[in-house]
Amino acid sequence: MGNQEEQSLKGARRLEKRAAEEAKRLAKEQERKKAHLAREQAIEEVQKERETKRSEKRAAEEIEQLAREQARREAYLAREKAGAEAQEARKLKAKKQSPE
Repeated sequence: MGNQEEQSLKGARRLEKRAAEEAKRLAKEQERKKAHLAREQAIEEVQKERETKRSEKRAAEEIEQLAREQARREAYLAREKAGAEAQEARKLKAKKQSPE
């Protein structure tokens, strides 16, 4: 084999090797990107789940707060009614006991 053929063969092998390395590098880069994207998606999913849980918790707390406020209002109104009824009863009692 001539020197020129040998060099040409070596050059072709070098090119093949470089092409194979480049393909390997691109495949690794693609896998890295894929893994990065998967991590990002997992993080986003976790964040969405946390936000959903926070929203649900907030909604439940608002419902509880409204129920407490309503119970407080009802208790206040019941006390007011009881006080008014007691005052009316005292007036009636005083009216019955007072000589006319």
